Amino acid sequence: MKMTRIVAVAAFVAVVLMLPSCNGRKFHINGSITSAADSMLYLEHSGLDGFETIDSVKLNADGTFAFDEQAADTVSPEFYRLRIAGQFINLAVDSTETITVKAEYPVMSSQYDVKGSDDCSKIKELTLAQQQLQSTVDALVHSQRMSVDSTRAAIDAVMAQYKNMVTRNYIFKAPMRAYSYFALFQTIVVDGQPVLIFNPRNSRDDIKVFAAVATSWDTFYPGSERGKNLHAIAIQGMKDVRIMAAEQASKIDPSKVQVANLIDISLPDNHGVTRSLTQLSGKVVLLDFHLFAGKNSTQRIMMLRELYNKYHSAGFEIYQVSVDPDEHFWKTQTAALPWISVRAPQGVESEELAKYNVQAIPTFFLIDRTNTVRKRDAQITDLDKEIKALLAE
Repeated sequence: MKMTRIVAVAAFVAVVLMLPSCNGRKFHINGSITSAADSMLYLEHSGLDGFETIDSVKLNADGTFAFDEQAADTVSPEFYRLRIAGQFINLAVDSTETITVKAEYPVMSSQYDVKGSDDCSKIKELTLAQQQLQSTVDALVHSQRMSVDSTRAAIDAVMAQYKNMVTRNYIFKAPMRAYSYFALFQTIVVDGQPVLIFNPRNSRDDIKVFAAVATSWDTFYPGSERGKNLHAIAIQGMKDVRIMAAEQASKIDPSKVQVANLIDISLPDNHGVTRSLTQLSGKVVLLDFHLFAGKNSTQRIMMLRELYNKYHSAGFEIYQVSVDPDEHFWKTQTAALPWISVRAPQGVESEELAKYNVQAIPTFFLIDRTNTVRKRDAQITDLDKEIKALLAE
C-alpha cells in the first residue's frame, strides 16, 4: 500500500467501501447545528478512497436535522461524518444506534456534544486531542527561535508523547473498539503536508499498534474488510521496516557485528521478566509458537510437559511464545507451567513469527547447545529421539 493511499484513508479511517444493503436495519443521526440557516448539511460515509455523500438536508433557522439510514451489511462498525463546507464531525455507527449531535457553526468541528454512542464520545476526545497537537506543531513550525533540526526534534517529541497517551489510554485498553481504529489513522499537517501520527511504514512500534488492533478485530469482527485492511497495512509495514533495517545493516562496520547462529527473541515472560533465546546458550531448546485458546492446546501442553519432565535435568528447556490476544487468559493458562512462557502482544502479526517464517500455529523449532537452529517441526518425525540426540552431542 503506497504512502499516498494510506494518507488518503487517514482523512478519517481506512475501510473498504461497502454500500448499505437491504437488510431492514436502520441507524439514526439527529440533532441541531445552529447559526447555519440555509446551509447544506451532508452525511458522508467513509470509504477507502475518500467520502461518499449518502444524504443531505438544507438547515432551517433552528438547525434541526434527522437522518434515518439503512445500516450497512457489515460485521464491524461503520464510519460517517457530518459536514458543512470545511467543518465536519466524525462518527462511528454500530448497526442500529441512535446518535444525537448538537453543535454551532462555524465551530462545529471542535465544539459539539454527542450522545448515544460511547465510541463517538471517545472519537470526540481523540479529535480534540489531535487538534491540540496540531496547534502545538503549528507553534513549533512558526517559531523564530528554533533551527530546522531543533524544530523537527521538538515535533517528533510532542508526537511521541501524543502516541504514548493514545496508545495507553485508548488503543491498548480496547483495541476492538471503533475509536481505536479511528485513532490509527489520525494525521497532522506539517509544512502543508499531511503526516500520519502512527506511521506503519517506518516504525516498528507503530506496526505493533496496528497489529494489536488487527488481531483484536479478527476476534470480534471475523472476516471484516477493515480487519483485512489492517493486516495488509501491518504486513506491508513489516516488509518496509525490514528493508530499511537491511539497508542500515549494510552500512555497519562488519568488525563491530557479533554474529549469532539464530534470530534472537526477547520478550517479557508471565512474571514480567524479559527472557531472551540467546540467554539459553548451552541448553537444547524447543522454541515453540503456541495459541492456548486454540484447538487441542491442552493435549499439546501435556505432551510438552512430559518431554520437559523427562529431559530438563539433562539440559533441555522450552521457550514458548504465545500468540494469544488476551494477556490475562495467557497468564492464567501458563501460571503452573515450569518452562519459559513469553507472549508476543501483536499475536499472529508479530515480528517474531515473521522472522521465523511461521505459517501455522502451533509451530516449533529445535535449537542445539550452540544456539543454532537445527530443525523445524516439518523436518521431525520423532521429537523425543531428536531431543535425546541433541542432548548427547
